[in-house]
This record gives sequence, C-alpha cells and structure tokens, in this order.
Amino acid sequence: MSDSSPLPPVRLHPEAELARDALSTPLLSRAARLARWAGPEVRVDAGGALADEQLPAAAEVLGLTGEDAAAEASEAWRVAVDAGLVEVVDEEEGTVRAGADLALLTGGSPQDVLGVWLAALEAALADASTPDLGGLVDAIAEGEGSGVLDLDSLDWDPEAEAEFLDGVLGNLYLMTVGDPGPAPTPVPLPALAASVLVPDGMAEPTNDVLEQVSDAMMRLDEQFRLLEPVGLVDYQPVDEALMADAEEEPLDDTDVTRYGMVRLTPLGLYGLRARLLEAGFDAPAVGDLADKGADALLDGTAVFPPAAAHAETEQWLARREPLAAARELLAAARGADEGAPLRRLRCQQALSLVGGSAEPALREVLDDPELGGLARVWLTEHGASDVPPPTEAMIFWLTIDTVAAQLAAEGNSEELQSLVEGLARQHRGFFATAWRVEHPATADVLEAMGRLHPDKKVAKEARKAAFKARSQQGG
Repeated sequence: MSDSSPLPPVRLHPEAELARDALSTPLLSRAARLARWAGPEVRVDAGGALADEQLPAAAEVLGLTGEDAAAEASEAWRVAVDAGLVEVVDEEEGTVRAGADLALLTGGSPQDVLGVWLAALEAALADASTPDLGGLVDAIAEGEGSGVLDLDSLDWDPEAEAEFLDGVLGNLYLMTVGDPGPAPTPVPLPALAASVLVPDGMAEPTNDVLEQVSDAMMRLDEQFRLLEPVGLVDYQPVDEALMADAEEEPLDDTDVTRYGMVRLTPLGLYGLRARLLEAGFDAPAVGDLADKGADALLDGTAVFPPAAAHAETEQWLARREPLAAARELLAAARGADEGAPLRRLRCQQALSLVGGSAEPALREVLDDPELGGLARVWLTEHGASDVPPPTEAMIFWLTIDTVAAQLAAEGNSEELQSLVEGLARQHRGFFATAWRVEHPATADVLEAMGRLHPDKKVAKEARKAAFKARSQQGG
C-alpha cells in the first residue's frame, strides 16, 4: 500500500456511538475494572506486569474462571498499564495506583474515550504479533541457560510479524471501505491471506505460495481471536475439524466459512484509519470536506467511488443555502485544466441533489461556454420553461467534456464503451465535426473512442479525427 495516493473514503459512525462501543469492548472494560481495583495491596514486577500471586485475585475481580482465566487477567492488566489506566508508583517496590486516564472513561469526551481505546488497540496488536508464552519459554531454554531470548530458535522476526499483520489489516481496510453495501461483507480468511502473499499477476498460485497462505491462515486465526475482544473485528474462527486428520473428518471444501470469516467493526474502521493517518497515509473520511469550499469538494470527490461522493456531497449541501451552494459549485467547475471535466461531472451530480431553488444560478450561466450545456441539461431535467436550445458547437463541446470526465472517473469501462458506441451511432458524421471542437481534451477523447469502439471502420475514423485534432492543437 502506497502512502502517496489517497485511499477510498471511509464512512465512520458518530464519535459518541464509537465511544460507547469502545467502553463496551471486553478488553477495555476489563482493563478499566482492574484499574479501579489497583491499589496499595497490588504488586507488579519490574516490567509492570501483574505478579503471578496476584493473578487469581485479578481473575476473580473480572469474574473469569477456567484454565485461561489467569492469562486473560494478565492480558487485561497489560492493556490497563499500556493505555494509562494504571501507573506504577514505585518500580522497586512494585506498587501501583489508578492512572490519570481512568477518569477519561467516565468523565471525558468521546474523543478522550477513543484515545484511550486506541492505546488499548496498540497493546492488543502488540500481543497479537507476539508468539505464545510457551514458545518464548522454550526459546529461552534453548539459549543455553543464559536467560537471553533466542529469536533464531523461535523462528520469529518481531518486525516482520508486525509488518505482516499491518499488511493484512491494511488490505482488510481497503476491502471494507471499497464495499458499497450498508454493512461490510465478511472476508474469508484464505482470501485475506492470499491478498498479501500471492504476487500480483500470478493467475494460479504455486504449491509453495498455497502452503504460505495455509500457514498464514493459522497465524491469522490466532491473531484475530486475540483482536476480537478489543473490538477491532467480528471473527468467526477456523473450524477446528479442519485441523483433524482428513481421513477421520471428511471436509467440505466448498464451505469457505469453515476456514474463518472476518470483518472490521465500525470501531475497527475508526481505529485502522487512525493508525493509517499516524503512519502518513492519506485516509479520508466522508464528511472531511463538509466545511471546505466547493473547489475542495469537487477536487476531493473526483477520486471517490460514486456512493462515497454522493454521501460527501449530501453533507456539504446540508450546511449551505441551496442557491448559494449552486453558485459556488458552478464557479468551482470552471477551468481548462486536466481535472476540469471531472470537476464539472461532479458538479452536475451535486446539482442533481439541489432543489428547484437553484434555478436562478443555472440561468446565470446559460451563456457560459463551459457551463452553458450543463445548465441546459439541469434546467430541462427539472422542467424549467423557456430553456434556450443549445448550439451545435455547445452540444459537441459538452459531449467531449462528458467523455473526458468519464475517462478520468472510470477509465476504459464497459459503460464508457456503450456511451462511445451510442454517440457514433446517433450522430452521423460525428468525427468529421468533433475534431474541430476547441476543448483541451478533444484529441485524447477521440483517441479513446478509437480504442473503445468495436467497429474497426468507426475506430479508424476516430483515430483519423484524433490526428487532425492534435495537428490543430499543435498548429
């Protein structure tokens, strides 16, 4: 994932709602309860971890039972320390007390609560990137009694493990923000692992790559089990029967859900976006442009998927008076630069959300060479009377502008190919006139039409027209 290009915008839930979700996550709520329990009688070791003899009492405070109770209590304590809910008073004596950030969970703003949760998330991610403690003990033992962790014998690279998990979560974020549905679709664990490990352009993964994907699935299964309690993901674990001998347990390879299914929660989306921003990525959120000018809206939504652009524009319009908003949008849509056609397309889409009260603004630009065609389309669609017919020159200019915008928005899509075929079919002699259109994108549009049209004769006409247009521009 490159940090030089913007990611698709994410739709975040309101911060008050996310803060409530954060407070109800098992890991943070347990950490808060242990922070309230911390006091003069509680002891920690030199690293701030809860002393072994204190673990049963901590588990009892949390109402935990079973063989994993001590481990879960220890994990909650580490989160409490890392998130600032507990602070060490005296390192030598190992005494602790409730930290200053504990009060933020009850008396702070939603942003304060989310700040504490983000610290808890970092602690959970660090835990998820660390092998199990049993493996660590074995590794230390193999260090010839030196008490030094032998990472080579453990076959664990902390930086590589954290980088792998970050890559997986980054891809999960992309899959989630790119999902047009009202709720994210769960992603099968094999597909998520493959998205990181299978090289681009590899049609059929090799056996070696498939083995890497299988190993990664098992690692991710353990990691997502650890990350679910902090509220990052909703996770359906790998079916334990898949670990069994295939002869004893016949497997249904068609049921992909048995291999694990994961999706980001609304809180998880918020958390990963915060981490991406911290790492220097351009990770926009719907609503970021609501307080900015129309120029920022049209340029910013140029790269948004349609649904996100629609939502962003709705929020922008909601804060403005319709007629003033229409005038501002039209002014921002002008220009002869490369991005201007797509700005005008986004302007047209934005104006479709404005009511009839915007009509005066559209009438004001009827004679504008760049906006007059757009204005006529809007007025006609809204049933306005006395709309002057467009000149032939205006029709051709608007056609070139529209195709240029579609090229910028979608590339060589099927929809654009249909538009190109329709233009050539409806306007006989289109190319004989189109090359003369005084639009900066005329030659590029005609070249694209030559690429896209399936009829070789028509495509040749388009390429000839493009050559003439380029010669005219050069002259």
